This record gives sequence, C-alpha cells and structure tokens, in this order.
Amino acid sequence: MFIRQKRNKSGSFSIQILLKENGRNKLLKTIGSSSDPKELLILNEKAKQELERLKGQVSLFVFEKDVQIESFISELSNAQIRTIGPELVFGKVYDHIGYNKVNNDLFRHLVIARLAFPLSKLKTIEYLYRYQGIILDLDTVYRFLDKLNTELKDQIEQISFKHTLKVLNGNLSIMFYDMTTLYFEASDEDDLRKTGFSKDGKHSNPQIYLGLLVGLGGYAVGYDIFEGNIYEGHTLMPTIEKISKKFNLSKPIIVADAGLLNNENIKSLELEEYEYILGARIKNESKENKEKMLSASFEDESYITLESGNAKLIVQYSSKRAKKDEHNRKRGLKNLEKKIKSGKLTKQNINNRGYNKYLKMEGEISISIDEEKFKSDQKWDGLKGYITNCNLAPSVIIENYKNLWQIEKAFRMSKTDLKIRPIYHRLRKRIEAHICMSFVAYSIYKELERVLKEEKYRLSVEKASELTHNMYQMEITLPESRHTKNIILKMDEDQAELVRIVNKKF
Repeated sequence: MFIRQKRNKSGSFSIQILLKENGRNKLLKTIGSSSDPKELLILNEKAKQELERLKGQVSLFVFEKDVQIESFISELSNAQIRTIGPELVFGKVYDHIGYNKVNNDLFRHLVIARLAFPLSKLKTIEYLYRYQGIILDLDTVYRFLDKLNTELKDQIEQISFKHTLKVLNGNLSIMFYDMTTLYFEASDEDDLRKTGFSKDGKHSNPQIYLGLLVGLGGYAVGYDIFEGNIYEGHTLMPTIEKISKKFNLSKPIIVADAGLLNNENIKSLELEEYEYILGARIKNESKENKEKMLSASFEDESYITLESGNAKLIVQYSSKRAKKDEHNRKRGLKNLEKKIKSGKLTKQNINNRGYNKYLKMEGEISISIDEEKFKSDQKWDGLKGYITNCNLAPSVIIENYKNLWQIEKAFRMSKTDLKIRPIYHRLRKRIEAHICMSFVAYSIYKELERVLKEEKYRLSVEKASELTHNMYQMEITLPESRHTKNIILKMDEDQAELVRIVNKKF
C-alpha cells in the first residue's frame, strides 16, 4: 500500500491510498482534496495515519479475495464431499473385467464397498451413505442378496471365468484346488452351517467349507461351498466336476495338498482320467518305500522316484525345509513342555494330532514327553513327497506343486484384506450371495495386483487399496455462473501414480 497525490481536472490535488495488485493500482481510500499547500500537508499526515491503520487491518483489503474464498468454503457441507478413490481405482478394474455387464448398480456398490471397506452389510450401508451419498436400507440389500443367486450368479461366474482365461492366455491345463473353513458369529447350526474341524481355530462356531479352484498365478476359476462338518477329502471331485461342467473344461492336471490325499480321491481322479499331483504322506507309505527314502543319499534339492500303487511317489530333500522342520518340531516341543508344567494336559491330549504325538502316559496320572519319538522324527526333516500319475519330469511336478502357495495366498487375501469372515448371515441364499460377491472382489483385487506388479508400482496392492480411502471429490456451485461442478481434490504422489496406472491399463 502507498500514498498518492493525484492532480484533478479542477487543478486541485486528491490524497489517496492505493494497493498494487496483479500489476495494477487499486484505489482503497481517498483522504481528501485541496489546492491549498497547507491543507495538502495536513491531508498527507492524515493519509499516513490511515495507512498505518489499514496495515493493521490488512486482511480487510490485501486479502479481499481470500475473504471471498473463505466465505465460499465456509458454505460447503460434508454432504458435498465424496470418497472417490474406490470408484476411480476399483471401479475401473470392475468395468475392465466386464462386471459392468451385470445390469445392477447395487451389485457394483456392494462389491466396491467390500474392496474399500469390507464391513457387515449394515456398516456397508452406513459407509455408502456417509462417503458416497448413496441411500440404501437393509431390507433392500437383503432382497437383492436373496435374488443374486437365481438371477445374476451364473452371469457373474461366466464373466470371472472369461477374464481368468484371458489373463492366462487360454492355458488352463493345470489347476490348483484347496479349501478352507469360514465361520459364523451365530451359535446355532442348520443344514449348511455345522460345527466341525475349523482351520480358523473356531471349533465352537458353526462353519462352512469353501473349496476354491485357481489357475497358475492364483487367478480364480471357480468355487463351491459345503456343509461345515464334511470331510474335506470328499469335496475334491464334486468341485472339479461341477466347475468343469459349468465352463466346459478339458481335463486339467489337478494339484492339491496332502489333506485331499485318500484312496477314494485317487481312484475317482483316475477313473475320470484326470492327471494329478498330490502332496504325499510319506510316513504312511509302505515299509519298503520308507526304508528307501531314509536310506537314500540325498543332496540338496535332489529327489528319488518310487512306485506307490498305480502312481509315482517323488521324494525330494531340501536343506531349507530341513531347518524349518527342525525349528517347528522344537517349537512344538517347547509348547508341550509348558503345558505339562502348567498341568493343563490330560489323558485325552495323548493322540496323533500335531505335536501331541510326542506325549506319553507314565503310570496313571503322569504325562511326559516321549523323547525317543521326538528324536526319531529328526530323520524325516527336509523330506517332502508328491504322488502323481503325470508323465512330466519330476522337477516340473515339484515346481507345479510349489505353486499351491498361490491358493493359500488367495485364501489369505480373502480372509484378511476382504474380510470374507466372519459371516453374519443365516439363510443359505444370503451366505451364497456373500461368497459370490467376495469371489468377485477377489478377482478385482487380483487383477489390480497383477497390473501394479507389471507397472512396477512401488506399493503393494494392500497399500494401494488404503490410498483410495482418502481420495476425495467435491461438488461445488460456482458463485458467479451458478454452474455445478465435481472437482477431484489434489492427490499425493503415490495416489496420482496409482490413478495414472489404472487409467493407462484399464
């Protein structure tokens, strides 16, 4: 701000206070005018005093635009701000895979909400209203879940399968099968939800079994659900046959862990002309085979091939696995010793479950560690067996089996990142709808993970998901034109890169 003495047309002079703004002088105040030199001196003094006063209240003038902006912003409400990240990122992947062909907006909202904030259906409704401005009631959601299986499920599964087929370049010659348990918070059982052996450690909670079939890389092919008290070995063939029929699959090589190994499964696989690679229970092999395994001179990562019924038994030694086996045995032993000292173990604990096999009874009341049994198990450290009827090279068979970790990762992602468990539904059709949406969410999550890895994005898919939580969009009405616009707020570097990648790839 500065003082200016301006000559008027009448010959007098005006004493003014001006502000230089954007290269132009803006008149703030005229103190007075006169042609008398003495009066001009007095006006100049008044101008100096006013200038000092104005500098003390500079925001009234210098920041006039700021005041206008502040006033404009103060009129904005929370209802005008939306969390746009999940739609910008997951919505793009949703459309790319083809789920937008499912003509139902509620399905889209519920799937993307599960990816962004995996919550109960009631909490999801609150999230959709608070952050997306979408108004739903619980009855509407439940009515949708009730009809999802009958009206949309087949279309959804076909879209998912076609995407997996595309990602794998049509190669479904090998598939991996595993299953897990999903527990419920409710305590009552019914024809589907049964108490049984829980892989989550929730033995008192009703549960169901989820069988999942995936291709190389962990890309989902299909799934099935079973009663919670079924023997997991009885789920393999029904799942394979159901999914093969649904998608018209040829006979892929089936890879599964030792939990699915039983004579019935092997006979069924061979009868239906499937090739298979199954984890072997080498300690249950014949005496002759066990002697051959233990007498073999293994080098690190070397293997031997034996006959086992109509199949081959491949046994490999790994020094890395040997260290892990020894570590796990010693840790299991320490836990048993603690329980013995605490007096918590009883006769009922003496069984072959896990490390309880090292327990023995002394007299009628004393429980101790069977040191001989513990030491004798050492000779098995590092050995891993594979039962197969494939003609592939043993090294290829072993490598294919190792890819089972992808399905373990799929379950881990579903249980932790997507929080597929616990399940709060009671009706079977709603349980199946919940699993279906979680399956779709997993497919989207997996596709995003693939693209981020391909683009060498520095953050994991889990971190990328978190970044979507605070990507905001603001709806404003411009004060002059009165036009309404949606403006995405500026993102940080990682968020901007994530959106750039998604826009580029999808």
